[in-house]
Amino acid sequence: MRREHIRAATSWRKGPARYDCILVNTDPGIDGVRGFEVARVFLFFSFRHQDREYPCALVQWFSFVGLAPHEDTGFWLVEPDVNANTGQPHITIIHLDTIYRAVHLMPAPQNADFIDRSITMHTSLDTFKLFYINNFVDHHAFAVL
Repeated sequence: MRREHIRAATSWRKGPARYDCILVNTDPGIDGVRGFEVARVFLFFSFRHQDREYPCALVQWFSFVGLAPHEDTGFWLVEPDVNANTGQPHITIIHLDTIYRAVHLMPAPQNADFIDRSITMHTSLDTFKLFYINNFVDHHAFAVL
């Protein structure tokens, strides 16, 4: 892969916001998906401290559900992290060097009989509470996940 674009934009092409999801390398010593965390990027920024620039991202974390991929689909499941006391999303700042690649999350609806037609690709990450990690999106994702 030569280049990959990860976007965090309040308006994408004069339309709704676009906040991409990523794999964050949290433990390089572990092979496979368990060496990574999943996050959603809301902002890219940098700051200077003692004449050194630090490129960063503001992210919302997701947690893995279970210890293995879903037995029917073979996909790993993740859910958004929330603060137990406030119920607010778990949001932190990370260094850009920890971002490994973009990741594609697909909603895993709890009630497959009915999905509201008002849900769009722009609102699905805010609407659903459980997601599959799509490891078939490209060769690199398949090799890693």
